[in-house]
Amino acid sequence: MHDRSQEDDGARVVLGSVSDARWASILNTAVDGIIVIDEDARIMIFNRACERMFGYSAAEVAGRNVSLLMPPEHAQTHDAYLSSYRRTGHAKIIGIGREVRARHRDGTFFPIDLSVGEAETPDGRQFVGILRDLTSRKDAERRLNELQADLIRLARVSALDEMGSALAHELNQPLTAIMLYLQAVGREFARAKEAGHTAEADGRAEAILEKARREAHRAGSIIQRIRSLVEKRAPERKEVELNAIVDDAVDLTVIGQDRNVTILRDYQAGLPLISIDPVQVQQVVVNLVRNAYEAVKGRKGGRIVVSTGAEDRYLVVAIEDNGPGIPADKVSELFQAFKTGKRSGMGLGLAISRTIAQSHGGDLTVDPGGEGRGARFLIRLPIAAPAPDRLEQEWTRPRASG
Repeated sequence: MHDRSQEDDGARVVLGSVSDARWASILNTAVDGIIVIDEDARIMIFNRACERMFGYSAAEVAGRNVSLLMPPEHAQTHDAYLSSYRRTGHAKIIGIGREVRARHRDGTFFPIDLSVGEAETPDGRQFVGILRDLTSRKDAERRLNELQADLIRLARVSALDEMGSALAHELNQPLTAIMLYLQAVGREFARAKEAGHTAEADGRAEAILEKARREAHRAGSIIQRIRSLVEKRAPERKEVELNAIVDDAVDLTVIGQDRNVTILRDYQAGLPLISIDPVQVQQVVVNLVRNAYEAVKGRKGGRIVVSTGAEDRYLVVAIEDNGPGIPADKVSELFQAFKTGKRSGMGLGLAISRTIAQSHGGDLTVDPGGEGRGARFLIRLPIAAPAPDRLEQEWTRPRASG
C-alpha cells in the first residue's frame, strides 16, 4: 500500500498502512488528551480530546510550538529546558506525572494532570504527552471543601446554641453592671452639683467609670469569642501558641457551667509554635471540655484536667474527667455523626472534632475509662503540619471538560 497523508478533524498524522489508520482511530477516540511534539517542541499530533480541552483544532496547532498551550511561567522556559535536556540528559518532568496549569484558547487557565514520555523514531526524538483535564475534579474538591467548612461551622453554631442560655446570662451580668455604674455616676454628679463639690465628684466618678470600662471589656471579650466561632470564614492556618489557643477555648467553655466542678489547667511551657487553624482547634477543645462537664456535673468532687504537652513529632492536648467513663457498647459509635446520647444537639461534635484533627494531619483518640476512671480524649497535632491542599483558582470561569 502506498503512503498517503490523511488530515483528520482530530489528529494530523501520516498514514502508510492499515495499522496507521487504526492508530489514528485510537488517538481520536481516546478520552485523555494526547500530544506528540518533535525535539524542537513543534506539535505533530493533537487528538480530538485535546481539541475539546484547549479549544483549538488540530490544523490550527500543527507545527506550532507547544508553549502555545502553557501558562507564561512555563512557556518562557520550555525551549531552554528542551535544549538543556538534549545536552545533559537530565529530565525534570519526562517519565514523571504531575499536576500543572494549561492555557485555553480563550486565555483562561485550567488544571491538568500531565505525564510525558519520549521515543526515538526514524524521524528523530519525539515526546508524547498524556493530558487529563482536572477542572471537574477540582471543582468537586472545592465544593466538598466548602461543604465540609459549612458543616464544621454548623457544628460550632449547634454547640453555641446549646450554650445559649448560659452565654446570655453571662453577658447580662456585665451589661447590667455597666448600666448600674453609669446610673451611679449620674447620681454622684447630681449630688456634687447640689453641694458644690464637683472636684471631689470627679474622682469618685472616674473610679466608677473605670469599673464600667472593665465590665464593657469583659462583655466585648465574650462577644468576640462567640463571633470568631460563629462567623463564616475560610479555613486559615497560621503559627500560634497552642497553650494560648487552648486557654481561650477553656475560658469560653466554663461560662455558665457548674461551679462545683473543678477545672485544672496543666500546660507544658516552652512548646514550639504550631501551624493550625486556631478557630477550628478551639472548636475541638470547646466540644471536648463541654462533654467532660456533662460527664461530671452533679457529681461530688467533679474534676476536669486540661493539659498540653509534646510527644514525638506531635503537640498534644488532653481532656480528662473523673466521671463514670464511656460504656463499652457506646465506644464504637462515639465518632459517628448524628449519634448522640444527649436530649439536645445534633450529635456532630465528636465526628467533626476528629475530622478537624485529621485534616491537620493529626488525630483525635479516646481512652474510654471505666471501672472508677473517667474518659480521656487526646488531640494530636503534628508540629510540622502539612500544607493544606491548594485548589486551582486561576481560571476565570468553569468549563466542561472533554
